[in-house]
Amino acid sequence: MSRDIGFIGLGIMGKPMALNLMKAGHTLTVNDLNLDAVKALQDAGANSAQSAKEVAEQSDVIFTMLPASKHVQAVVLGENGILAGAKEGSIIVDMSSITPTVSKSLAEEAAKVGVGFLDAPVSGGEPKAIDGTLAIMVGGKEDIFDSVKPILHDMGKDVTLVGDNGCGVTAKLANQIIVNLNIAAMSEALVLAAKAGIDIEKMYQAIRGGLAGSAVLDAKVPLILERNFAPGGTMAINMKDITNVMDTAHEIGVPLPLSSNLLEIFHALEVDGKIMNDHGGIVQYYEKLANVEVRGVNK
Repeated sequence: MSRDIGFIGLGIMGKPMALNLMKAGHTLTVNDLNLDAVKALQDAGANSAQSAKEVAEQSDVIFTMLPASKHVQAVVLGENGILAGAKEGSIIVDMSSITPTVSKSLAEEAAKVGVGFLDAPVSGGEPKAIDGTLAIMVGGKEDIFDSVKPILHDMGKDVTLVGDNGCGVTAKLANQIIVNLNIAAMSEALVLAAKAGIDIEKMYQAIRGGLAGSAVLDAKVPLILERNFAPGGTMAINMKDITNVMDTAHEIGVPLPLSSNLLEIFHALEVDGKIMNDHGGIVQYYEKLANVEVRGVNK
């Protein structure tokens, strides 16, 4: 069923997600600071709006896909924000990766004016955003979730209601720990193998079918061997997520020694000018320590 949908935030992830909503037949009104991204959606048939308020005035369901908590707060609560224009009974679906505390607070503010709110962060990076197979983890009321679930399936394959408001972003934080520490562990192994002088491609084929095999391994090793660090998900975004992980963990009393070390690795890569690379570029931290480069044969 076609819906009047608003979409705010047309970055690496948001743009292809919005395009998939258009392909599914929804009427879309978009807003972003990047006018080139807005034009790409207009060319595909979307309407554009000058503010988040205007998006909300024209939409029953408003999606946000923004970099960090402060951006979501400004877009939802600002003078020209979503809640300034949202109709009673409309729904905000925030697909950004923010902190559970902020997400719960936004849900409370939305409820005061009769607007539903879901936190629905995603996993899968740009490739899955493009082909519409994202994993989407959702926090919020079940009736609100049920009303937008078909729309979420237009962008994702696995759509799961994890619990009440804040539970979706908490699941995303857990996801980011696993993904990024997996990349770090993989990087250590690749650098060890490279320094030992073995054929990395053959080693990858030897281990990918065993217990060390993973979606992360298959997604990142081929790119690393090609020295392709074009961002599907930048280290900057992932550093923000791991910062949120540590802030949340300290708030509720959970020591995370591996995640704290990973955060320092991100900061080191930022100093080294590599923070806008794909997070597969974590390998470059270990390469610098060992004075070796991981690459495929004849690369």
